[in-house]
Amino acid sequence: MKLLLASQSPRRKELLSNLGFDFEVVKIDCEEILPEAIKIGEAAAYLSELKAKAFRDLTTDEVLITADTVVASEGQILGKPKDKAEAKHMLRMLSGKTHQVYTGITIQSVDKTFTETDVADVELDEISDDEINYYIQNYKPFDKAGSYGIQEWLGMAKIKKLNGSFYTIMGLPTHLVYKILNEI
Repeated sequence: MKLLLASQSPRRKELLSNLGFDFEVVKIDCEEILPEAIKIGEAAAYLSELKAKAFRDLTTDEVLITADTVVASEGQILGKPKDKAEAKHMLRMLSGKTHQVYTGITIQSVDKTFTETDVADVELDEISDDEINYYIQNYKPFDKAGSYGIQEWLGMAKIKKLNGSFYTIMGLPTHLVYKILNEI
């Protein structure tokens, strides 16, 4: 079986490698647009399936993994920030509150497709404007949903409580990936 990871995320590459799988990283060009009426809990799975459908046809010995992470706060999806101002706005929204992180995965072979979503609750301490500026300047979270990475300074310094998988928040629900790949 040839495992293909359709992600440019260094975190997903690291996590899949640490699970003990050999894989090849592939690129998918896909416009990630959510339907307006989609429920927040369905958005990450929708995007991971969208990516899988945009990939070329698989051969019989290939298995494709796609993933997407969505951060939600107060009924609003927070994607990747376009710029410094949007990153500041998102971090201010998350400051001192609990939000949800959804990571959807799609694992596809020629004859089977598995799509699952895992969710975790994250409670953050208050984040000052100086701390927000420090984080953005030093960690440049422009490739991260919700403008932060749990494995970086903000996660270490400001997360008060987690309910769910750390790895789901990092961008790959490793327990689900492992289970599904062992079933294939």
